[in-house]
Amino acid sequence: MKPNRVIFFLFDSVHLLDLAGAVTVFYESGCCGKKYDMRYVSPYHHPETSSGLGFTNVEPLSSVTVHQNDIVIVAGMEIDKWNRADDQLWIPWLQAAAKSAAIVASVCTAAFALAAAGLLNGQNCTTHWAWTTTLQKRYPLIKVIENKLFVQSGRIFTSAGIATGIDLALYLIEQQHGVAFACLVAQDMVVYIRRDGADAQNSIYLQNRQHINQYIHQVQDYITKHLHHKITIEELANLIFISPRSLTRLFKSATGVTIGQYIQLLRQEKAKHLLKTKHKMAWIAKECGYSSTAQLRKSVKEAND
Repeated sequence: MKPNRVIFFLFDSVHLLDLAGAVTVFYESGCCGKKYDMRYVSPYHHPETSSGLGFTNVEPLSSVTVHQNDIVIVAGMEIDKWNRADDQLWIPWLQAAAKSAAIVASVCTAAFALAAAGLLNGQNCTTHWAWTTTLQKRYPLIKVIENKLFVQSGRIFTSAGIATGIDLALYLIEQQHGVAFACLVAQDMVVYIRRDGADAQNSIYLQNRQHINQYIHQVQDYITKHLHHKITIEELANLIFISPRSLTRLFKSATGVTIGQYIQLLRQEKAKHLLKTKHKMAWIAKECGYSSTAQLRKSVKEAND
């Protein structure tokens, strides 16, 4: 069977992580058994990232016709360097993509491009928190939703800042291949779980990663990848060759929470997401590392109280 196609649209001064995050999700999907045909298009011959990295393997827009089953992802760009004099080079193509009934998605500031093309008129949308007010003022016919990871309006998706392109891409993977496969891809990327579009732009995971201790980051990466197993302080300490007592002290100092609290917070958040699916409670409990469905229910209740 011919693989699904994902078309990545690059402006000049594209933000590298806005592009790379979503690209990696679909690449890893192929590694896990569900391959996508990935294409890269731009209205420019040799677009560059906002950090100066150039691209060469990019097709002109005229060479790619978007079809109904395609996914088009527009990566965010440096707004201050966005050349609006070139609108006619790309707006008709983007409008045609939307008319084809393909999924059209923006990451971060690319919501400005979707708005400029008229694709967001009368629709809910979002962008990076630093740009929501500007987006709303510049395009009064749209409805900008604050503090959401991504927003769906029919076949149009807009995501918030930078890494939320990963969350959106994982969501699209889940819609096509199911939650279990999306979890497999997320685990392969050492992403603890796909965050839902209704989540705030700052997650429990991010709140406890704003430190510079590389050893504690290593421990946290291990925890996120092994939530479905029983995790002991001893095995975590062995990872970085220190005593359990020293790890306990360093972890609390770096993250602000204990190891047990951190594991519990991640399991609760993962459980709340999986409970929105049609999977059986026993599977969800096992996937989150709970010994029983009763323990799962109790933990989620505590998180909601």
